[in-house]
Amino acid sequence: MADEMQSRTIHAAAIRERAEAAMKAMGVDDAFISTLVDTFYARVLAHPELGPIFDARLSGRWPEHMEKMKSFWSAVAFRSGAYGGKPVQAHLGVANLTPELFPKWLELFAATLDDIAPNDEAKAWFMETAERIARSLTLSLFYNPALDDPALVPGANASASARKV
Repeated sequence: MADEMQSRTIHAAAIRERAEAAMKAMGVDDAFISTLVDTFYARVLAHPELGPIFDARLSGRWPEHMEKMKSFWSAVAFRSGAYGGKPVQAHLGVANLTPELFPKWLELFAATLDDIAPNDEAKAWFMETAERIARSLTLSLFYNPALDDPALVPGANASASARKV
C-alpha cells in the first residue's frame, strides 16, 4: 500500500513537471493567468447579457471569485491539483443562465486571448480548454436525455400518428 501511494505521488509530480515545462515553453506563468482572469472578467462585467448575471450572482464576492478563478486556471494549466471547487454545483440555479450564453462567454474569452496571449500556441491551449469546460458545464446543467429520443419529444407521436392515417 505504501509503495502504491509513493508511486502515485511520483506520477502526480511528473505530470505537474511536464505541465509546468509545457506552460513555460508557451510563455504562460502565474502573472499571465492573473492578467487573463482580470481582463476576461472585466469584459464579462461590461457585457450586456453576461454582466448582469455574473454581477447578481457574485455581488459582494467578486474578490473571492477572482482568486478562485485564478486558482482554477493555474491548477488546470500547471496540473497542480490545487483547485478543489465544484464548478457544476456553483453554476446550478444561477438566475437567467441559459445554454445560449456559453458561446458568448467563449467569444469574450477568445477576444481576451487574442489581446493578451503570449503566442498562438498558448491561445490555442487555453481556448481548447475553455471550450471543453463550456461543453461540460452546458451538458451538466442543461442536458435532457429525452431530447435525444424522438419518441419522448412532445408532439413526436402525434406527428407519427398523423402520417399513418
